[in-house]
Amino acid sequence: MTDPWVALEPGADPAERVRVLRRAHETFAVAGTVPQPVRSVVADSWRRSARAGVGPEGTANVELTDGDLGVYRAQHPLARVMPLIRELMGTFAADGEHLLAVCDAQGRLLWVEGHPATRRKAGRMNFVPGARWAESAVGTNAPGTAVAVDRPVQVFAAEHFIRRVQPWTCAAAPVHDPRTGRVLGAVDITGGDGLAHPHSLGFVQAVARAAESQLALLAPEQTSVDGPELTALGRDEAQLCVDGRKMRLSRRHSEILVLLARHPEGLTGDELLCALYEDESVPPVTLRAELARLRRLLGPGLLASRPYRLTLPVESDAAIVERRLEGGAVTGAATAYTGPLLPGSQAPAVVRLRARLADGLRTALIARRDPDLLADWAHAPWGEDDLDVWRALAAMRPTAPVRSRLAALESELAAPGTRSRGRGR
Repeated sequence: MTDPWVALEPGADPAERVRVLRRAHETFAVAGTVPQPVRSVVADSWRRSARAGVGPEGTANVELTDGDLGVYRAQHPLARVMPLIRELMGTFAADGEHLLAVCDAQGRLLWVEGHPATRRKAGRMNFVPGARWAESAVGTNAPGTAVAVDRPVQVFAAEHFIRRVQPWTCAAAPVHDPRTGRVLGAVDITGGDGLAHPHSLGFVQAVARAAESQLALLAPEQTSVDGPELTALGRDEAQLCVDGRKMRLSRRHSEILVLLARHPEGLTGDELLCALYEDESVPPVTLRAELARLRRLLGPGLLASRPYRLTLPVESDAAIVERRLEGGAVTGAATAYTGPLLPGSQAPAVVRLRARLADGLRTALIARRDPDLLADWAHAPWGEDDLDVWRALAAMRPTAPVRSRLAALESELAAPGTRSRGRGR
């Protein structure tokens, strides 16, 4: 299997795959062992389902009905992006006789919409709004497993743990809070065997990412509404916004503010000299002159001395990316990352910060194994030569253009005196 998260390889016979999976499911139900060729993601889910006490003849319970369901849905964060989800998925679901579904982080279905006849058929197994489809409640299924493993996943036919769900195929992707990285729920497409295709998994993944982007626009970063804001990613000259006034800073002033924003406790003149200048012979008067010019530009009161420090907290776009990474919000961090930190700067401390931020994000992207996030990085100017990211992307999405680019990079790496590198450093 090229992609372990996709249920069927292109060209595979669905009927034969169903027969193999049913035999494997029966073996597991009787002996508790998972034979080949059950995918590892499904095998792990079957084991979790069994440990949770789910039986193959079980059914979903409806936990929210009528007014309780309406109030809960209205207050849920995903209610704000349901118009977008309907716009992206509604026609596909209706025309293909499929269902679109959205669940919360506990696997409760909040919305189930689509083809009327398919909805009636799904209703007979309680695939309805208010029902709990968590993996721990009804076993392996796309929305429940997606929130359990925090990954887009496709579940085909007898890969479902409960027998009455095995005529169905579904694909789901988790949706995260763009600021905190917390799983809010999942978007799902459910229907027949026709959904057992890589495109359906890519489709729900794209919808989930669009929903996250919309949430980010609806609820922008709130950390520095009233204080100064520094924008230094992807630009050689930073921009500082203070009280609604935007100032474009020189390269040296940009470096100074990036360092002082990162060190609210302040830095001595000697520490700033070492942080800013590769040449150790630069006299302190040179730095003092730069700081005097910066103080005049900023106005009274923002830049103090002994040690040099900012008198107000200054939020920076680099700090936002760092916080999101530390909190595990990889999608949010990637969205906020608009390029390397002051890419033209040669100040030693800035060079170290730039490399640390880029390496931290690219490492998180490789570990996350989200092909869309990897592709965004690989096709950005700072990632087009990043061999490790291209290798990770090729493992997840081995298309001809990706394989071709990877081969070219590996050829460059093998050539004497050359090496491939990422521009995010």
